Amino acid sequence: MTVRSQRLLLIFGAFFAGLVLCFCVVLLLSDRLMPAKTVNTSWAVGGPFQLVDQTGRAVTDKDVLGKPFLVFFGYTHCPDVCPTTLFDVSEVLRALGPDAEKVAALFITVDPERDTPATMKDYLSSFDPNLRGLTGDQAAIDAVSKAYRVYSKKVPLDAGGYNMDHTALVYLMDKQGRFVAPFNLKRRPEESAADLRKYL
Repeated sequence: MTVRSQRLLLIFGAFFAGLVLCFCVVLLLSDRLMPAKTVNTSWAVGGPFQLVDQTGRAVTDKDVLGKPFLVFFGYTHCPDVCPTTLFDVSEVLRALGPDAEKVAALFITVDPERDTPATMKDYLSSFDPNLRGLTGDQAAIDAVSKAYRVYSKKVPLDAGGYNMDHTALVYLMDKQGRFVAPFNLKRRPEESAADLRKYL
């Protein structure tokens, strides 16, 4: 290879490296200067509901507006996921201290056939008193389940009776009743509480 060819290769290599470097800088700056894109999923989850709490009092979505709130769908005969989740939510409410009064936590049944207000009241006595259990007739439960995109299905047991297969997410909703994100309980209660305080 001639000296001239080597020089041309070096010049071309330097030019190409400069182009790559310039491209990377432009990408980096545009990423920092452009506003972050957020996906608005508020239309997809949540909406009006008319239910009854564990004391027999009528409750609608308007009763929780003005506070951030957590929503979990389950049922009192649930063998594992529901009591574990409600315990974790109770720990977050405990970690909030006085701020627990500024949030709402709803446990909505997917099994209204068995989960009467009295049953819900007895069941929730084992958890944080700020937890509110909601039930209603099948039509009302179907409506709120549809609004929150919740799946549930009755699964008969060999020995009789049934379990309910259901969505096990905890939904975080803001003060306006808009969906924020699934609420992460796989961390220390204090960390979950700190996250929840951001929406007060």
